[in-house]
Amino acid sequence: MKICGLQKLTLLDYPGNLACTVFLGGCNFKCSYCYNTSLINPPSDIRTISVEELMRFLDTRKGILNGVAITGGEPLINKDIKDLILKIREKGFKVKLDTNGSFPDVLENLIEEGLVDYVAMDVKNTYEKYSFTAGAKVNIENISRSINILLQGKVDYEFRTTVIKEFHAIDDFEEIGKMIKGAKHYFLQSFQDKDSVHGHFNAMSKEDLEACLKKAQLYVPVAKIRGVD
Repeated sequence: MKICGLQKLTLLDYPGNLACTVFLGGCNFKCSYCYNTSLINPPSDIRTISVEELMRFLDTRKGILNGVAITGGEPLINKDIKDLILKIREKGFKVKLDTNGSFPDVLENLIEEGLVDYVAMDVKNTYEKYSFTAGAKVNIENISRSINILLQGKVDYEFRTTVIKEFHAIDDFEEIGKMIKGAKHYFLQSFQDKDSVHGHFNAMSKEDLEACLKKAQLYVPVAKIRGVD
């Protein structure tokens, strides 16, 4: 496992909690608009943090932080992800997991064993456009299974979609709404063009983003836009 980064304090990554964010290397998707492109295939010489270093850091944050957000890359691509989560929980911290939903068996196991407290799953696009948006061949059955696992409500969760003009049309969000019908939380996030992104992409206008939201709300009434003034 490569721990490729540590944000020592976040007020945003774990809703309702003071947390740190742990960035794990490796991803089976190749999204061209990814904010963390260096983590998709981290170079061999990338500076990493050992699990022991992370545990020592967490020891210094007891009583200050109450959560750890694990993101990537795709955290569940790591075969020893469960061991990492167990070590974090042994320190007394809650765990929030970010995932692209392509490893439903691992996700279900972590939930059934009560090892994660909150899951944020990226829903990239409609099933028809999924592989195009992810930049890789995607097993749609796995995505659907992960969605259904979260919809069971055994763990607190959210679905989210980064909305990009080059990949999404307004009508897509009615189809996405059907995919996650009845979800507890769904957020549309406007794309932010950052230096770490390979290629140039465009955010939708505020008006078009609101039109996307209305389409999603046909099936997910609680859907909201996140990160737009």
